Amino acid sequence: MKHVLERRQLVGRPRSEVFAFFADPANLERLTPGSLHFRILTPLPIEMRAGAIIDYQLVLHGLRFGWRTVIESHEPQVGFVDVQTKGPYRSWRHVHRFADADRGTMIEDRIEYEMPLGPLGALARALFVKRQLRDIFDFRRETVARLFA
Repeated sequence: MKHVLERRQLVGRPRSEVFAFFADPANLERLTPGSLHFRILTPLPIEMRAGAIIDYQLVLHGLRFGWRTVIESHEPQVGFVDVQTKGPYRSWRHVHRFADADRGTMIEDRIEYEMPLGPLGALARALFVKRQLRDIFDFRRETVARLFA
């Protein structure tokens, strides 16, 4: 079963600046809570383009995971899509969109994901994964608000 998490955030900065920040994979560590011990394994700098492969490592509930994403599409100044090809989810697709707004830039995220392990994965989502994803994106919202204040 696919699940969806959507977020929107207005920041008072030009789209070119906001897009440049999000299109630089090196900034992912800043947008991720320290409790996840997130590290990019792919040597930096990484050129953001369709087909780019980015490897990460993170810790979830005491377990270390490798995570690989492929940039499925990339449209400068408009958005990009990353898709998990290896990681803790059965599937993960994250659409990032950026649009001009009256007072800056609207950032839109849409994450579509599926849990692995059938009923066990559904239970894990109900007990902690759903909340943890909300917490991660709340942290990201606060960090982005601070960085682009």
